[in-house]
Amino acid sequence: MTDPVDRSKLFVPAMAGLYGALSCAAWPLVRATAGLFAMPHGAQKLFGLFGGDIGATIRFFDQVGLHPAAPLAYLVGATEFFGGLCLVLGLFTRVGAAGIAILMLIATFQVHLANGYFWTNGGYEYPLFWAAIALAVFIRGAGPASLDRAIGKEF
Repeated sequence: MTDPVDRSKLFVPAMAGLYGALSCAAWPLVRATAGLFAMPHGAQKLFGLFGGDIGATIRFFDQVGLHPAAPLAYLVGATEFFGGLCLVLGLFTRVGAAGIAILMLIATFQVHLANGYFWTNGGYEYPLFWAAIALAVFIRGAGPASLDRAIGKEF
């Protein structure tokens, strides 16, 4: 299925065919990319992959005043990994997106806000961006090329 593209509004009308042909892939690309970016963070915490360590996350949560630190660290890891997997697959998409959005908003306001805007200084730029993406997925749902669509049910 392609979206109609009004050639008269394009600076390069010859691109209309490409835009129309690829438009059905745009939303699954956004959704899956968000999930794929979240999953390694959860894998670090839950499985010790990519140099991760749940103990370091627990100590960090203690340091920044997020309590109870241990259960929250596991909850964050599960949200990142399994919520990200939900986005990648497009299964229970809104549940995964809601979890990631809430997680990123808490990270924004509890941890990063005091550091200013720019991520290079530990600021809130990055977590707020991902919160907005996850919120958009929550609002829009799985869309095409998803297991939610295949089973005909969404939250």
